Amino acid sequence: MRPLPRRRVLIDNALDVAPLSDLKGRITADMKAAMRSGEKERLSVIRMITAAIKQREVDERITLDDAQVLGVLEKMIKQRKESVVQFQAGNRLDLVDKETGEITLLQGYMPSQLSDVEIDALIGDAIASTGAASIKDMGKVMGIIKGKAQGRADMAAVGAKIKAKLGG
Repeated sequence: MRPLPRRRVLIDNALDVAPLSDLKGRITADMKAAMRSGEKERLSVIRMITAAIKQREVDERITLDDAQVLGVLEKMIKQRKESVVQFQAGNRLDLVDKETGEITLLQGYMPSQLSDVEIDALIGDAIASTGAASIKDMGKVMGIIKGKAQGRADMAAVGAKIKAKLGG
């Protein structure tokens, strides 16, 4: 296993070395590869990803780890899915194709998705461990599942399943 690339970070006027997250390193490597091969569409999407990550780091004055980068990617995917719906309603098939391509590229950085059976098992375990009996306990169940399924499942769909199991 090769070591993570390092980048210099200025902390309290002292130069410190902080490791790049594995996912950010992969995105950077993919950007370089897209530049070399001349894939303009892919390069454009990767640059959007990098810009969104840097924007969040600057806004919050933090360095994002892999889980936070996944959150940024999830948000970008959600935005594009909403755009696809709007473009379909406006009969703009050219933009639908563009957004769909971006979604596909973004999903390439996401971990493998959980199956319905795995999601149901997670929900069952979370309900059992929290002792949830009604819809009032949905927050407790979601809190447990969110940590295990973030980036690996559509949390809105998971919420709907939890609601159905708790009788809501």
